[in-house]
Amino acid sequence: MSVEALAGKIRNEIGKAIAGQEQVVEQVLVAVLANGHILLEGVPGVAKTLLVRCLAKTLNLRYGRIQFTPDLMPSDVVGTNVFDPKTTDFILRTGPIFVNILLADEINRTPPKTQAALLEAMEERRVTIDGEAYLLPPPFIVFATQNPIDFEGTYPLPEAQQDRFLLKVIVDYPSPDAEIGVLKRHHAGFRPQNLDEFGIQPVVSAEELLAMQASVAKVVVEDKVFNYIYEMVKATRNSNDVMVGGSPRAGIALLNCSKAIAALRGRDFVIPDDVKELALPVLRHRVILRPEAEVEGLSSDRVLRSIIDSQVVPR
Repeated sequence: MSVEALAGKIRNEIGKAIAGQEQVVEQVLVAVLANGHILLEGVPGVAKTLLVRCLAKTLNLRYGRIQFTPDLMPSDVVGTNVFDPKTTDFILRTGPIFVNILLADEINRTPPKTQAALLEAMEERRVTIDGEAYLLPPPFIVFATQNPIDFEGTYPLPEAQQDRFLLKVIVDYPSPDAEIGVLKRHHAGFRPQNLDEFGIQPVVSAEELLAMQASVAKVVVEDKVFNYIYEMVKATRNSNDVMVGGSPRAGIALLNCSKAIAALRGRDFVIPDDVKELALPVLRHRVILRPEAEVEGLSSDRVLRSIIDSQVVPR
């Protein structure tokens, strides 16, 4: 079965629990197909956690959640060696990170030392405990959430760690019709605590997901598209409003996401519109504005939209 058909089945299952977030679901699927991590930002109550739970269930992958708090330690994330008095030896007690899909809930509520515990896992797909490396089960994808309106007692993610996320997706309020549909669904008895009761079923195995990711890797990219990606990333470095622009990793992320969305839409080749569509979620967390631009009230999204629209689209 094609990537497009399998992705359609995933969308249908997630749609049983979540309405009005079709664009967010598509961008999440892009991250999964590109085997990248995703940062979800939105106010409380817009179904960020429910989305990740539904995705893990439809993909039939092992799911884990860590509620990040100020007192969380790195060993609480990756695990530690514990002394066993019966055997007089140390045994490994793995942390909750040893799953396929990890929800790092409110990641900006924990200190940088604990945030950094995710860095090796996200980049290398492994963790180091007492000097010994342990591989994480493939696929391994981190979904991190953060609240954009609550700043008291939070620790903003360092730029280096934000750069490890393939996409930063803004989860906004649903449309009026979708939100009314949510109310009716809950009135009819829907409870997010019990997804099985409402028929949300696994539709893709881990093997099928890995095959989908392999298909995405084979999507064809022409030289003009490579140049388009490069020019777009370079433009973020040359903007008068940007202090730090996108790195080569940003270009790689934009390339991989473009290939993933092409496969989602049933194509085995990338078109410039794929690049343009995903440039904003790929770049918005990778640029740092100049203080003068922030004083003028500019946002990263506004500056990036101007940069994206100013690029010459190849024919």
